[in-house]
Amino acid sequence: MGPMNTIRLLLVDDDPLVRAGLCFMLGGADDIEIVGEAGDGTEVAPLVGELRPHVVLMDIRMPTMDGLAATEALRKRPDAPEVIVLTTFHADEQVLRALRAGAAGFVLKDTAPAEIVAAVRAVAAGEPVLSPTVTQQLITQVTGVDPQTDRRRRAVERLGTLAEREREVAVAIGRGGSNADIAAELFLSVATVKAHVSRILTKLDLNNRVQIALLAHDAGLLDEPR
Repeated sequence: MGPMNTIRLLLVDDDPLVRAGLCFMLGGADDIEIVGEAGDGTEVAPLVGELRPHVVLMDIRMPTMDGLAATEALRKRPDAPEVIVLTTFHADEQVLRALRAGAAGFVLKDTAPAEIVAAVRAVAAGEPVLSPTVTQQLITQVTGVDPQTDRRRRAVERLGTLAEREREVAVAIGRGGSNADIAAELFLSVATVKAHVSRILTKLDLNNRVQIALLAHDAGLLDEPR
């Protein structure tokens, strides 16, 4: 793989041993270059500006600035890299907040090395590293996440800007449908579904399908009959 196709990766974790382990497991992939390391969220923005990584592997819990705050700040940049959250827990309120902020997904710290490599490759290619179905499972496992009324009102208002067909696609994404599934359900071509997804992301100023699924959940659309 040529240098133009090399994935530039920034590692962020406050534990030097964890970073060393990640360097070891990821360094063997010929299409991934670890361009830098950070021990705290405060170091992320300067390093991203200097090193221009494509993907940031971000620990959630760090002492000065945690991974959530760093992710929220990072994803506001116009040239933001993709973020994969690194965590020890499947069901974690901070993980869900990171996904809402635009993280492309999460991996557990005890994930097999090959799966972490695959996750980095996936997000670099613009794909989320968890399906909307997994996101729904995460939502249902985390308690106390949702101040329902205000969040639902805002979600309903945002989704109200979509055309009817776009709304149907958003709901189908929230239910875990792939583009092919949605095409079959709504009697559309896959290309048309992809076009609807792109318009939804643009209209709602979202980063990925995971955020669409979360917004559909917040609006209560996933409870509606098919």
